[in-house]
Amino acid sequence: MNEINNKIQDNIRYNPNDLLFLPLGGCNEIGMNLNLYGFQKKWLMVDCGITFGDQLGIDIIMPDISFIAERRKDLIGLVITHAHEDHVGAVPYLWEKLLCPVYATPFTARILKAKLQEVGLLEKVPLFEIPLNGEIDLNPFKINFISLTHSIPEPNALAIKTEAGTVIHTGDWKLDPDPLIGEMTDVQTLKNFGNEGVLALVCDSTNVFVEGKTDSESSVRKHLIKLVKEQTEGRVVIACFASNVARLASCAIAAQEAGRVPVLVGRSMIRMEKAARELGYLKGLPPFLTEDDIQNLDRNKILLISTGSQGEERSALARMSSNEHPRLKLSAGDTVIFSARMIPGNEISVKGIQEQLIDLSVTVIHADEIEGIHVSGHPAREDLKDMYSWVQPKIVVPVHGEPAHLREQAKYAQALGVEKVIIPYNGSLINLTSDKPTIIGEVSHGRLALDGNIVVPLFSPQMRERAKLMATGVAFITIVVKAEEQVYGQPRITLLGIAEEGAEEATAQAIEKQIELAFEEMPIDFWKKEEMLSETARIACRRAINGLRGKKPLVSVHLISA
Repeated sequence: MNEINNKIQDNIRYNPNDLLFLPLGGCNEIGMNLNLYGFQKKWLMVDCGITFGDQLGIDIIMPDISFIAERRKDLIGLVITHAHEDHVGAVPYLWEKLLCPVYATPFTARILKAKLQEVGLLEKVPLFEIPLNGEIDLNPFKINFISLTHSIPEPNALAIKTEAGTVIHTGDWKLDPDPLIGEMTDVQTLKNFGNEGVLALVCDSTNVFVEGKTDSESSVRKHLIKLVKEQTEGRVVIACFASNVARLASCAIAAQEAGRVPVLVGRSMIRMEKAARELGYLKGLPPFLTEDDIQNLDRNKILLISTGSQGEERSALARMSSNEHPRLKLSAGDTVIFSARMIPGNEISVKGIQEQLIDLSVTVIHADEIEGIHVSGHPAREDLKDMYSWVQPKIVVPVHGEPAHLREQAKYAQALGVEKVIIPYNGSLINLTSDKPTIIGEVSHGRLALDGNIVVPLFSPQMRERAKLMATGVAFITIVVKAEEQVYGQPRITLLGIAEEGAEEATAQAIEKQIELAFEEMPIDFWKKEEMLSETARIACRRAINGLRGKKPLVSVHLISA
């Protein structure tokens, strides 16, 4: 069992008693978190998340799990740290490739159940609800859930205990002394593990460049109450993350203080509120109204709490900004408050929505110009310093960040006296128990896309072809051919996305001319082979369009034998 010649791939050898860490998503990027721990030939998965796409008709992108899917008989379980989409959103789409039990605390379990219900997997997935601060024994791993604070109920760090050592996997976190909803960070348990000895801290890097400490969620409530009271005319809309239940409560309280009625807009808002109420996180707040309940209410008495703070194309706010929402219309005198920061990569879509709102004469207020209407859910530098001092890890492994974030946390940890650091990347197989943490190899990794309701490789021929269609258009050519007589009829040409209105005819004529020249010069043998005829016509078409328009589109040739 201890021989060194065990292999994961031909070029990767390891000792089964080494503790391995393998991220397949969430390193060198923010989002799409998926991590694996390997020990004694068994694997534990932590989180299974998504990121969002905005091109090629793709809304959801997930990690490629080929590596662990091929080893699913050795996958003992999937543990979810919290209910954010970038940690739990891929489970409904990838679980059937894994077929493993899933473990989560109550709030996360309820959110996941709703997702599984939508795809018909609720009765198939063995989903185990773990109490707060609970523990599970998944031999050879023992896992303790440790309550943290973040921007969603029930975020958990995991103490992953093995015979080779203990890893503290933080998930997403901050240190909030007044979180409004949910448990405070269990500092004492973190200290206890630190005193017992922690091999590695696998830690959130998102705010490593931010000095000081991350502000408390309670500070946002005060600022929102003041700001909403100042809006005396028209509808007020607050765009925020649906998962931030404390923020939803603050919006509702701000509405009540201003004499307005709080209204939830967007399916994810309603789903989160339902789960939070079931678990008692919204005690004392009356039920929210929905958009169907307010058609006859005075506009000056309404506060809409909406999805769309990150510019999501199908969100309620996006539809309101483009005046396409069937029931909610915004106009001059209304105010939209963005109670969220833009996630890197979303800048263009968020600014696009803001510009559309301004075009509707709506007042737009965002967190960059009004202090205090949003706080992060991630640790700033002083928070990281506290975590290091409590946990006392021998190794820091920075995750959940772009390359600059990971490098900076590694540098910062070393400056604070952490003995060893290692910077991972997606697909990097890391041995945590060697004298020095070492990347011992790279495993297959990549991205999958949800295309409609089918999961496909993001960079598959299908997706590359779709990208080509978007960039250059497509030409369809049908030709009736009498091969034995070496004659053909006039091609029928359809152009999509190639020529502007009024230029199609000239382009088609140029294509016909090129095909005619190509067929005249074609060797006799080509007339006997349909694939040769088709390829000759395809090349001629591309040559004609390239000569006219400087592009080489996709060309589909269909030959009909007469």
